[in-house]
Amino acid sequence: MSVELNHTIVQARDNRESAEFLAHVLGLEVGTEWGPFLPVTTGNGVTLDFAAVPAGSITMQHYAFLVSDEEFDAAFGRIRHAGITYYADPHLKQPGEINHHHGGRGLYFMDPAGHGMEIITRPYGSHREPPTEA
Repeated sequence: MSVELNHTIVQARDNRESAEFLAHVLGLEVGTEWGPFLPVTTGNGVTLDFAAVPAGSITMQHYAFLVSDEEFDAAFGRIRHAGITYYADPHLKQPGEINHHHGGRGLYFMDPAGHGMEIITRPYGSHREPPTEA
């Protein structure tokens, strides 16, 4: 069996608010609560288990989601419709813009707990510039 990421815990002030926020943006569903966790499962079977913790104990994390061009368009539409501020860069210095890195499109936004979320249409390093002739 090859090694695969199965799940990760995402700290949140309100696990339902954060789970529903991400599920809405990505067009996914919130699963059934299990103990302190509220799961959102991605297309490749990885589950993000949202868990409520005291606000001061949340450590900001970054989560990047690889999506198709169609899924990007839909998520981008939901982001704009909801008035969520988005950025072309991870340092949040280019608001209202998307990037075109790696031959695709990408953007960054923050979730309700302060985690950095990213959607991309091409994996990092997937687009190589053609060699230049000397």
